[in-house]
Amino acid sequence: MRSISDIAVSSSHWIPAAGFGSNTDILEINGINLIVVLGVLFYFGKGVLINLLENRKQTILSTIRDAEERYKEATEKLKQARTRLQQAKVKADEIRVNGLAQMEREKRDLINAADEDSKRLEDSKNSTIRFEEQRAIEQVRQQVSRLASERALESLNSRLDSESHSRMINYHIGLLRAMENTAD
Repeated sequence: MRSISDIAVSSSHWIPAAGFGSNTDILEINGINLIVVLGVLFYFGKGVLINLLENRKQTILSTIRDAEERYKEATEKLKQARTRLQQAKVKADEIRVNGLAQMEREKRDLINAADEDSKRLEDSKNSTIRFEEQRAIEQVRQQVSRLASERALESLNSRLDSESHSRMINYHIGLLRAMENTAD
């Protein structure tokens, strides 16, 4: 590519002293036109381009500042969330430990209550058994006494005749009189 001074030097040979001429080299003409257009654009568009770039720069800086602020806020919220998470974990551990302890206490209480109920039932059963034994023994005694009395009466009735019977009555009357006399 050729420099601007080369173009300017080469263009001097086709500009006649008296006026304008025509140049048939199309590449040279397009290069000159391009340089002129770029120069005009640079001269007039420089302010607009600078304003656009400055606006873009401010927008980018503003976006970066906003992003940094959101990052700081997010970081702070993350710290707070981690703190709350740790507190929640501690609280959950406390609840779990308290729950386990409560469960153990209730388990012991239920076992103790079951043992006491079992002892009471055993005592009640033993009392009922003793009561029933005493009642059965008393019934047996009564039956034995009744049967013994009946047999003794039958035996006496079968062995005693009226004379033996009178003698026995007289003997007992004598015993009673003797007891009266000793008592006086």
